[in-house]
Amino acid sequence: MRVAAAQAKSHGPRTEQIILFRVSGQVFAVSSASVQEVRSIDSLSGAATEINQPTLRKVRHVLRRGDKALYVVSAAAHFGLPASSASLVFVLRKTRTALLVDGMDKMATMSRLQALPLAYCQEERGWYRGLTALDQNVIPVVNPEGFLTTEEFALLDASLPPLEDPEEPASGSSELPQ
Repeated sequence: MRVAAAQAKSHGPRTEQIILFRVSGQVFAVSSASVQEVRSIDSLSGAATEINQPTLRKVRHVLRRGDKALYVVSAAAHFGLPASSASLVFVLRKTRTALLVDGMDKMATMSRLQALPLAYCQEERGWYRGLTALDQNVIPVVNPEGFLTTEEFALLDASLPPLEDPEEPASGSSELPQ
């Protein structure tokens, strides 16, 4: 009886919960399982430290959590979209990245992920897992590990100031951009 139930489940469409979010008027999707937490910019403003890496303008801030550095990537800058007024930060799982977005639209269920068309032929192939259709709209589904490359992480890590002594007062904090 259990085998028959398991087989019936495996033949149905595999679904995945996704979060639809906006960046500069464009809608994107990310797997809800890849988002550890969603925070307002205001709740992180005191914890973010400004960093200056001229060759990597999409990252302006870092969040320190213990000895771990989370780099805050501007989704607008990453996707080459006009600057926007970001209000949320998605802290992503299994990566040292937090994503600055304008807002969250809704949660949805994705039942089909289409492969990327061949028109996606440069670095953007790593940015996306594929495309999905929801409410008669085609929406790109982002790859949470596609916002920073190994080389970019190394560059950012090298530009970080050393961790401060916990006995010394904190300095260098700044607010995230609006």
